[in-house]
Amino acid sequence: MEQQLALHLENVTMQFGGVVSVNNLSLDVPVGKIIALIGPNGAGKTTAFNCITGVYQPTNGQIEFMGQPMVRNHPAGKDAKNYKGEHADRFAKDPVLSPTPDEITALGIARTFQNIRLWKSMTVFDNVLTAKHMRAKQNVFSAVFRGNLSEEKRMREETMALLCEQGLETCKDELATSLPYGLQRRLEIARALATDPKLLLLDEPAAGMNPQETLELADFVREIREKYKLTVFLIEHHMDLVMNISDYIYVIDFGSEIAQGRPEAIQSNQKVIEAYLGVGGGEE
Repeated sequence: MEQQLALHLENVTMQFGGVVSVNNLSLDVPVGKIIALIGPNGAGKTTAFNCITGVYQPTNGQIEFMGQPMVRNHPAGKDAKNYKGEHADRFAKDPVLSPTPDEITALGIARTFQNIRLWKSMTVFDNVLTAKHMRAKQNVFSAVFRGNLSEEKRMREETMALLCEQGLETCKDELATSLPYGLQRRLEIARALATDPKLLLLDEPAAGMNPQETLELADFVREIREKYKLTVFLIEHHMDLVMNISDYIYVIDFGSEIAQGRPEAIQSNQKVIEAYLGVGGGEE
C-alpha cells in the first residue's frame, strides 16, 4: 500500500532572470514523517520552501498538498523565451495556481524562517495569540455583539498552553525580540503551531543553538510530531541533528537533486561529501 503524501513537488523550477535557483526539483514528503532537505549554502533550499509557501511563484512545476494540486505554473511570454530549466511544456495546458501565503497557511502548512521573523512590537503572548486567529470561529456579528468571548477565552488558553510547552510562560509579557536567540526560535515554532498545521516546515531550526539545545530540539520535534499529528519538512545544516531525526533525506546542490535516501545512505554518499567539502556558495 502506497504511503499518503502530505507534499509532492514535481519538476519545480525557480528562475530569477538568468539564474536558476531551483532546477527541476521533484520530491515526496509522506504523512507523519520527518523529511530533511539539505545542501551547501546557496543550494536553493530556502527558495524551495518559499515556492511551497507562496512567497515565490515557481517559474515551472506543480506542488500538491494532501493529494490536491496547490501551486502550479509554467513559463510563458518572456519567461518562456528565457527559460533555462527543464520540461517547459509539462504544465502548459493546466491552469496556473498561485495561492497567497495566508491561503496556504489556511490549508494547513506552517513554517519558520531561516532569519527569525517575529512581530517585533508585540509581546511573546500576542505573537502566538495573533496566529491563533487563523482558526478563530467568529465573524463580524459575533464581534459586534460580544458573542466571541468564549472563543477568545479558548484562544488565550491555548496560547498559554503553547507557551508553557515551549518554556516561555515566564516571559509572556516581554517583547518577542527581547528574548535570547534560542528562545526566539522556540517562540517562532510556537507561533507556527498556533495555526493548527498538518505540515510544519522548519528552516534551520537549530541555527544559533548550542549542542545541548540542539539535542533537546531533536526530542522536541519528535514530541510535537506525535502530539499534534504533524508531518515535518526541515532544512538544517547541523548534520548530527539531521541524521538523528530524519526518516528520509533529499540533497540538492546548485538547485538540483544530487542524492536522496535514508540517513545511513546519505552519510556515505560520495556526491554529498564532495558537495559539502568541495563546493562553496553564497547565502540563500
